[in-house]
Amino acid sequence: MKITAPEYDVYLQAMLDTMQANDLADARIRVTLTSGDGPLGSDRGEAPATMTVAATALKPWPPTETVMVVPWTRNERSALAGIKSTSYGDNVRALALAHEQGAGEALFANTRDELCEGTGTNIFIVTAGVVKTPPLSSGCLAGVTRALVLEACAAAGVAVEEAELPIEALKTCEEAFLTSSTRDVHPLSRIDQRDMPGVSGAVTQRVAQAFQDFVAGRDDP
Repeated sequence: MKITAPEYDVYLQAMLDTMQANDLADARIRVTLTSGDGPLGSDRGEAPATMTVAATALKPWPPTETVMVVPWTRNERSALAGIKSTSYGDNVRALALAHEQGAGEALFANTRDELCEGTGTNIFIVTAGVVKTPPLSSGCLAGVTRALVLEACAAAGVAVEEAELPIEALKTCEEAFLTSSTRDVHPLSRIDQRDMPGVSGAVTQRVAQAFQDFVAGRDDP
């Protein structure tokens, strides 16, 4: 089923109102759209959609991040594959395990043992100087920052491609970084027990600069 979303201006005003009500100049915002009131169970009713906006102050991320591959998988054939829903159970368990093991983020493979995504991030690796990220067919979310990084790399002449990547590629890649709306381009300093270049990775540095330049260019009048 499809949920009829409000017009863009409604979204924007709701976000601005929420930030103002909480005295936030900059914020992390979550907009949740539902199909409205309905019966218990999986059937949906005929009520109009509802929208909830929540905002919280942004917290600074460390200069680099550490990740671990968790033993659970993303199902690339799931009905929710590629959909950002409120079904956060997998993410909660995976991130809790990562934190228990001293990592800041968890990475999932999919059912084909291919690299997929993090709990709230997309993953990029560098192999032979080429930036690579799993395609949407892997089951990963189509992250906004992921898409901008792909555009930024192309605009800056950085070799980049979407490619099916075996999870084992994490053991041989030269560099790696995460992307998300709050992290931008976030270098990895450790994958499982393997040390990575972090902020000193030359390609990651180039991607981060390309991303900043690209976003700044989009914001220019």
